[in-house]
Parts: sequence; C-alpha cells; structure tokens
Amino acid sequence: MRGVDTVKVVATGTLIFLIIGGAGIGVLALALLGTELFQFGHADVDGPISVETVAGFAGAFGFGAAIVNELLGAQTPGMVVGAVAGGVLAAVPTGWLASRLSRAARNMRTDPTPTRDDLVGALGLVVTPVPANGYGEVRIRLAGQPVKLSARADQPIPIGAQVFVVQALSETSVHVETY
Repeated sequence: MRGVDTVKVVATGTLIFLIIGGAGIGVLALALLGTELFQFGHADVDGPISVETVAGFAGAFGFGAAIVNELLGAQTPGMVVGAVAGGVLAAVPTGWLASRLSRAARNMRTDPTPTRDDLVGALGLVVTPVPANGYGEVRIRLAGQPVKLSARADQPIPIGAQVFVVQALSETSVHVETY
C-alpha cells in the first residue's frame, strides 16, 4: 500500500467568509475598546446604525456563513446562497446584541467628578505638621479615596491631629481646624 499525503483544501467561499468574520471581529474589538474607528463628524453623532452593530453583524455573518458553507460542501451556487442565509441567520441577533451592549456602555451612569466644594466638611488627619504661617499636609477621604492636600490653619497643628476642612482654598489646598 502506498502512503498518500492528503491535504484538505479550504473552499474559496469559506476562506472569504472567514476573512469577513475576522475583519468584523477585529473592528468590533477596536470599537468596543473606544478607539472611535471610522468616526466622522461630531463625536457624539453615531448615526442610525453604530460601528459596533455593523462590526458584530459582519463578524457573525462571516463565521456563521463559513460554518454553513463547510457543512454544505459549497459545491454549487445554491449551497453558497444557503451559506449566506445561514450567515445572516447568525448575524441578525448578534448585531442586535452588539447594538444593545454598546449603547448600554455609552449611556452608563457614573458618579460626578468631585470638585473643590466637596472638600469642605471632610474629616482628615495631619500627616505633615501645619505651622501657623505656612502649609502642612492633611489626608482626607474624598469619594472613598484617600487624598493628600496642602493645609493651612490659624494655629499650629501637630502630626496625627484630626482636622475638619472649613474652606477649600484651591483644588489641592484647604484651610483646616482641629476636630
């Protein structure tokens, strides 16, 4: 018996569908990571169909059509049309899902950014002594995060003293009193 090396040849249609699927997934990944690929005009205007929707549709279409194309054997144009129909069947729900998820991510509610007005009333701890005519440092919690600020006071305050912010002099410095 002779040894025969066999190589399975990928059908041209399947290869084209895989390229479409790969390109769609690549664009979808970039769009979801916020690269604003293919963004034209104003940044807030996305148009009736978002890039994420089109990319998700193209990715699912390409891979779905490639799977169906390989299952059918892609011997006739009718089989290729069947593969296209299978790709569309996979792409429609995927495009809808990509649209919903990207819209949800864009419109996600977030907490407002803290401002200097949020410093007033905060309790803190002196980490560098505050002299009478100069600046020391205090650590306060702002929006749950520790923040170190320059601090002034009417009287000297030693390290470790608890303080209360009575005035925000700037975004990075405050006027404090002992607590």
